[in-house]
Amino acid sequence: KCKFGFIKLSLFQMKLIEDSAELLCEMTGNPIPEVQWWFIEGEEHETMTQLFDGVREDRVGLNCRASNDPDRNKLKKAPKVKWIRSQANVIVFESQPMEVYNQTSAVLSCKLTHPPSTVKGYYWMRNGKVIESSKHNSPTLYTEHTGYLLVFVFSFSLANIDSHSGGLYECVFLSEPEVKTTIEVKTAPHVSAYKHSEHGNEKDKGVLVCVSYGYPLPTDWKWYKLEGEDKTAITNGTDRYEIKSTPNRTTLTIDDLDITMDIGDYICYGTSEVGSTSDKVHLRVRSRLAALWPFLGVVAEVIILVSIIFIYEKRRKPDEINDGK
Repeated sequence: KCKFGFIKLSLFQMKLIEDSAELLCEMTGNPIPEVQWWFIEGEEHETMTQLFDGVREDRVGLNCRASNDPDRNKLKKAPKVKWIRSQANVIVFESQPMEVYNQTSAVLSCKLTHPPSTVKGYYWMRNGKVIESSKHNSPTLYTEHTGYLLVFVFSFSLANIDSHSGGLYECVFLSEPEVKTTIEVKTAPHVSAYKHSEHGNEKDKGVLVCVSYGYPLPTDWKWYKLEGEDKTAITNGTDRYEIKSTPNRTTLTIDDLDITMDIGDYICYGTSEVGSTSDKVHLRVRSRLAALWPFLGVVAEVIILVSIIFIYEKRRKPDEINDGK
């Protein structure tokens, strides 16, 4: 008596063009069953071709067939036990280009071959957020020259790429299951000082901040102090300097501000795999008594005003007494 059954099956895979796919069909039985692979073409399974080692054809649907009947391969004799089947689907998904690198404009395109189910529409996403203007309920459809494979294709145009338009773009096909892939749009980082003019009091802390936008964000930050035409690198953790950085922000803290040493211009540099950009911050350092000057000015004005009134009243009183006699 023949017994056999499936242990493991990989029924669905989605791969990008030029990737490799590995399909698993593991059987058990007594006696040991033979496993065959078949390539299926056409929506109605018009053509089925058995696959052997070394075959190089587009794999769209593969049929795993197994039997342990001794007569399974005798063409003129019906086997006692029928072949059992399990189908694995391989979806070919192509995106062009795979990556946009420091360009001023681009057209992103996605092409889906042999979708797992009816495609009801598509849309684009950027950094996880849906681009509302890209939503469509009926995708552009055309048929390959083979006459068998249905291909869905749609595009998204980036007319002016800057630091605010870089990021991870996903094209999403509305099918069951949902099919999507990602295109990276890379731009040089945009570095900007949080405030281009900062001030601090002598002996206090000075804090300078720069932020960055774009994709990818900087992987390295550096600070410099301008000394005339030259610039001096600031090393983190030395002297009175502390630098704290994340991909989109860097902070330079200067302890115990000195009115003669620390006043001046500072430059922050952000560097990513695409390039490096910078911005400048001017630091003003005030004397600790600077905050008292407005108060002292008001006090001086009051003293002067009181003095004027007192002198005026003192000179006016004798005249008033003479007029009364």
